[in-house]
Parts: sequence; structure tokens; C-alpha cells
Amino acid sequence: MNLKIIKAVWFLSLVGFMVIFMYIYASLPERVIIQEGLEAVSMSRDGVFYLAIGIVALVNVLVFVMTKLYGNSNPSFSFWFFGQIILLNFFFCTAMGYFNVLNSGEKFAFERLGVVIYGSIILIIIWAIGWPLYVVSRKFLTKQAV
Repeated sequence: MNLKIIKAVWFLSLVGFMVIFMYIYASLPERVIIQEGLEAVSMSRDGVFYLAIGIVALVNVLVFVMTKLYGNSNPSFSFWFFGQIILLNFFFCTAMGYFNVLNSGEKFAFERLGVVIYGSIILIIIWAIGWPLYVVSRKFLTKQAV
């Protein structure tokens, strides 16, 4: 039951990313600033579109690849993997939000958005560390039946 719920949440995170991405893409200028500074790094609007869609598609296709390889043989790993992809989709949403704010031309305190971006990265790292810790703890904490 938990695996069905996390699959639904994953699907909603993917649909949510697509909605947010299409909304942001519509408001981007022809040259999208990726990084400001001494030398601003910019990219064409179409390049941002194809790069973002390609990265998100590649990451989310991993769900189907892992399901094909492992099936439902290890539900706890599947739960963890779907959770990792959900967090990556959330990070992609925040990154697109950052590009939207950066290219909007409005005054904005970027430190506020930085907390969300760094927070999503920290969540991804914590979740990634969680699986090996879970496996090791299960090895040492399970009792052997005699």
C-alpha cells in the first residue's frame, strides 16, 4: 500500500514539475541568464527547454528502468528510490524558480530562495545516505533465527 502511495506522489511530482516548468518557460526571455557575475553565463530559451526536459526525463526514466530490473522484489528499496526521484523533481522545480526570478528583472533577495535550493539539496543528500544506513542497520539489528 505504501509503495502505491509513493508511486502516486512521484507521478504528481512529475506532473507538478511539468506545470511549473511550462509556466516559467512562457515567461523566460530569449537569452536566459544562468549565472550572474563578472561574466554572465546565458543560454538560449530553447536550449534551456531541451536541457531541462532532457535532464528531468532522464532522471524519471530511471524509475522505469529500476522497476524493470528489480520489479517488486525489494519494496523498501523501491520506496527509497521513488522518494529520491520525488526529491530530485522538487529540486528541479526550485532550480527553475531560481532561473525565473533571476531573469524576471525584479528586485529580489536571492538569499531567501537560496535557503530553499540548498534545503532541497540537503534533503536529497540525507535521503541518499538514508538507504545505506537502513541496509547496514538491518544487517546488524536483525536477529538470526536458530
